[in-house]
Amino acid sequence: MHQSRRDFLQYSALFGAAAVASPLAGFAGFSQQKKLGIALIGLGGYATNQLAPALLQTQYVELRGIVTGTPSKIPKWVEKYRIPEKNIYNYENFDRIKDNKDIDVVYIVLPNSMHAEFTVRAAKAGKHVICEKPMAVSVAEGRQMIDACKKAGKQLAIGYRLHYDPFHLEMMRLSREKVFGEVKLVEASDGFRAGDPNQWRLKHALSGGGPLMDVGIYAIQGARYTIGLEPVSVTAQEFPKTDPVKFKDVEESLAWQLQFPNGAIANSFTTYITGVNRLYAAAEKGWFEVNNAFGYGGQQGRTSTGAMPFTHINQQAAHMDGVCKAILENRPNNVPGEEGLRDMKVIEAIYASAAAGGKPVKIG
Repeated sequence: MHQSRRDFLQYSALFGAAAVASPLAGFAGFSQQKKLGIALIGLGGYATNQLAPALLQTQYVELRGIVTGTPSKIPKWVEKYRIPEKNIYNYENFDRIKDNKDIDVVYIVLPNSMHAEFTVRAAKAGKHVICEKPMAVSVAEGRQMIDACKKAGKQLAIGYRLHYDPFHLEMMRLSREKVFGEVKLVEASDGFRAGDPNQWRLKHALSGGGPLMDVGIYAIQGARYTIGLEPVSVTAQEFPKTDPVKFKDVEESLAWQLQFPNGAIANSFTTYITGVNRLYAAAEKGWFEVNNAFGYGGQQGRTSTGAMPFTHINQQAAHMDGVCKAILENRPNNVPGEEGLRDMKVIEAIYASAAAGGKPVKIG
């Protein structure tokens, strides 16, 4: 595939100076690079179809362990990824991972309500943590997770893969460098039609909420990193449920408006009844956008002066490599727990505003 100069610079920034000096030198360095060992906690669809295959492409981390509550899944994983028996755990004996030197990092891919518990347990076991988004079901839990990892001297990263995607890095750059002037408006929305009515995402006790906690968080992220500031207040509206039985436990659709300290506005929508997936920024002298913005691939980026000249990457591989390279270099990662906590504060404010009939709520 053709790689543009800008692609190469983004790649070089992520994977180090060796790649800038010479692509061959960079790849030679990769072959000798120590890899961290990672264990996936929870073997659902995302771990099975995205994370595990991506770990076959990573340069700084490799799959060495699994944690599952479903024994019937184990043989397939052992056969496909050669997981040794001593690196296989369940949710009850997980704490024994403390004595396993093969595992440096765990990636928590469990229902939202289990994120805090397993982050704290992993930190106490002396492991670095990558936790899928949203980091928790409350601000209080998010703080507990951050504190536990800091106390253990281990890194906490959130599963914000798009911080390593070239299209989204370009959205950040165009805003930060004011290429089209200051951003005044962002439109960021993400939604899909939820299928199985029995899935855990529709059970509040497991998910902590509906589409806002699932994909709406991408819209919050997109607005925040495109504008480059933290929102100060929000107004939100929950829409009437078209299927009150299916969505008896969580919201079906939500809209919200974030206000930023420079006067910029972000309008967003999330839903479980139709597909929407875009990130658009209007600035003083032009605009820029990514369609299919929050998907695992297939992004299409444009600006008011033309198309974004990027090729697609494996977002999950780039994300895990980026986090683990930071761990190896003993420096902060790009998607720390504090980043996840900021989103949780916005989420709590959105729910509070919707519950209050759309009254403005300050974001603490």
